[in-house]
Amino acid sequence: MHCHIQGEEKNLWMPLTRWTVFGFAGVVLAFGIYRSASVWTGRKPWKPLRTRLAEWFEQRYQIAEPLSKVLKKPVPIFATHWLYCLGGITAFLFVVQGLTGIMLAFYYKPTAAEAYASIQFIENEVKLGSAIRAIHHWSANGMIVMCIAHMLRVFIMGAYKAPRELNWVSGVVLLILTLAFGFTGYLLPWDQRAFWATTVGTEIAGSIPAIGNLALIFLRVGWGVGDLTLGRFYGLHVIVVPLATVAFMLAHFLMVRRLGVKKPL
Repeated sequence: MHCHIQGEEKNLWMPLTRWTVFGFAGVVLAFGIYRSASVWTGRKPWKPLRTRLAEWFEQRYQIAEPLSKVLKKPVPIFATHWLYCLGGITAFLFVVQGLTGIMLAFYYKPTAAEAYASIQFIENEVKLGSAIRAIHHWSANGMIVMCIAHMLRVFIMGAYKAPRELNWVSGVVLLILTLAFGFTGYLLPWDQRAFWATTVGTEIAGSIPAIGNLALIFLRVGWGVGDLTLGRFYGLHVIVVPLATVAFMLAHFLMVRRLGVKKPL
């Protein structure tokens, strides 16, 4: 303690480590004393804190019964094959995308003047920033691959037939939204590759018969790719497409839960 107060200890990590270790030991000791005293005075077996918390919520919201119906539904043996896990892997990668995207959004600046510099700052200055961006990038690729593989499995096994037509429709919408994630996110680094890829992609949208010009202007917010285009794509990428994806995923999961998993051919 004397070394820390007088400033004689120059190593910043060792004091932090010591305080963490001894602080944790003190918390464990205090909890042990409290637990023993509670058992002695109450003359009742000790209830774990998670059990007390669950009972507190149950007394107020009565959620145990509806949750048990959802969580305790048996899974058929054939549905434990890895082919039936492709949809779950896609959903897991979506969660990874959301978490890493939130981390990146703390430092990203969606303006033409600062977007590229903010990406370089994330890559070179932010601790683990390069790793988080890499996870976000490869999870996006994996999400598209897993989504397509899941739809191929559903199509080959005929799981799109009645009464599961809406499952297939919602799945197709989710595939489109997944591709929209990739398309809108590709522009955000604001480098040469992103700029020209978005230029080509929006020109393809502009070639749609009858509504091509409308689609082109909607995506670019004008006739050329610029600062407003970047803001439009950022808003789509972090707000519109995620909300739509969550809504369709909930509907998709609900329909799968109600109808069950189709037996293999």
